[in-house]
Amino acid sequence: MTEMLRSKAELRARLAGWKRAGETVGVVPTMGALHAGHLSLVEAAKAECDRVIVTIFVNPKQFNNASDLENYPRTEHADAEKLAPYAVDVIYVPGPEEIYPEGFATSVAVSGLTDGLCGAFRPGHFDGVTTVVSKLFLQTGADRAYFGEKDYQQLQVVRRMARDLDIPVEVIGCETVREPDGLALSSRNVLLPEATRAAAPVLNRAMVAMAEGLRTGADLATLKAQAEAAILAGGFERVEYLELRAADGLAPMTTLDRPARLLAAAWLGGVRLIDNIPVG
Repeated sequence: MTEMLRSKAELRARLAGWKRAGETVGVVPTMGALHAGHLSLVEAAKAECDRVIVTIFVNPKQFNNASDLENYPRTEHADAEKLAPYAVDVIYVPGPEEIYPEGFATSVAVSGLTDGLCGAFRPGHFDGVTTVVSKLFLQTGADRAYFGEKDYQQLQVVRRMARDLDIPVEVIGCETVREPDGLALSSRNVLLPEATRAAAPVLNRAMVAMAEGLRTGADLATLKAQAEAAILAGGFERVEYLELRAADGLAPMTTLDRPARLLAAAWLGGVRLIDNIPVG
């Protein structure tokens, strides 16, 4: 069984030997409730790094809703079993005191990239992400860090944070893993009521149709209205956003004149689902 460490002192003791040997360290930061998407990140890290650390920490600072934090699935032992076949070097499961010790008073914030999309609907969320991820980068001493493209805005924000703070880590984005019906894998999917799960792929299907229309030069506003109507008709309660953004920098776009990303968030059965697809 892979070693599970709970303190940064223990972790740093392991790291010291790896660094002396000149070994590269990869980290896969997670909040647990691991699924095939997370495991694809582990596979990528194993292929490219000498040592791999998977972190599991449900970060209270990135939840702006107390019930969302309370309901977030916590499956530490099942996660360890899922990781066993990959033979990662360490599963790092820090307690809150290792990340936010008594008197902790610092926040890491990235402006601009966090203003719209999820940032507009989840105030403080990305400050919580960048604060905890910066600490995990420093505690793990990682040379490379692996994130899924499903949380595309998060990926861009983390890259900017690491670059701006001169943290010597390469942030690597890995392709979204999907269910056979197109639903992007997410730890939140287990919260979907059984009666509404069948409607979940409607979001991705509407986005794919919208992207195809954009590639043919159809009007963005018309396509967006059609996609939102299809999502709501398919059983979703509401669409938070459905936007075309530049793939690099996330600037809003009105015409498809450079590589782009179509990003969406919508509510189904009381669960907030997000997705994005490339358009270019």
